[in-house]
Amino acid sequence: MSIRHGLLALLESGPRYGNQLRAEFEARTGATWPLNVGQVYTTLNRLERDGRVAPDGADTSGHPLYAITESGRAELRDWYATPVDRERPARDELAIKLAMAVGAPDVDIRDVIQRQRSHTLKAMQDYTRLKTGALAAVESEGGADAVAWLLVLENLIFQTEAEVRWLDHSESRLVRLSRTARTAPRTEPPQPGTAPPTEAGPEARTRAEAGHRTAH
Repeated sequence: MSIRHGLLALLESGPRYGNQLRAEFEARTGATWPLNVGQVYTTLNRLERDGRVAPDGADTSGHPLYAITESGRAELRDWYATPVDRERPARDELAIKLAMAVGAPDVDIRDVIQRQRSHTLKAMQDYTRLKTGALAAVESEGGADAVAWLLVLENLIFQTEAEVRWLDHSESRLVRLSRTARTAPRTEPPQPGTAPPTEAGPEARTRAEAGHRTAH
């Protein structure tokens, strides 16, 4: 999540102070990724250091305002124009958990999958209910905040749907691998002091036949 660019995007509409930025950020995202004021001001300080924002006086209540600079607008344009990098994906806790659970002693990986599936399905149902309210808000009120919240919700719904499909696939994969392991023929290890059996080649068979004829 880019708090930096989110704040720049909000400042492009005009000067704002810290709490105002926090409230507008959460309104756009439905508080899916809540911010605290400390995060906002820490990010504003870095943006000011980098020349992307500048102090812009205060409002009538004395709140210090920040305004985006031309350098900040240029960075924001680059952010919009540059695809999100998927070659180095963020760490996914669930994928790491299942990877570590494979072969782990005293861990039933299928139980882990089933518990996660139940949790993810509940989250997907919750997001779907929220989407109904968001759609109603878009139709009755419109506005950037309502549309933005709807897009975020639909993203979360698609993510949970994909997660459920991946969990189903993972469970099926484990079942197939388990069956393969049970049906595979077992090879007994050679006993100590014995040479492993080898298949005689043509020359060895010829020498053996010649020896048999000589003996007779």
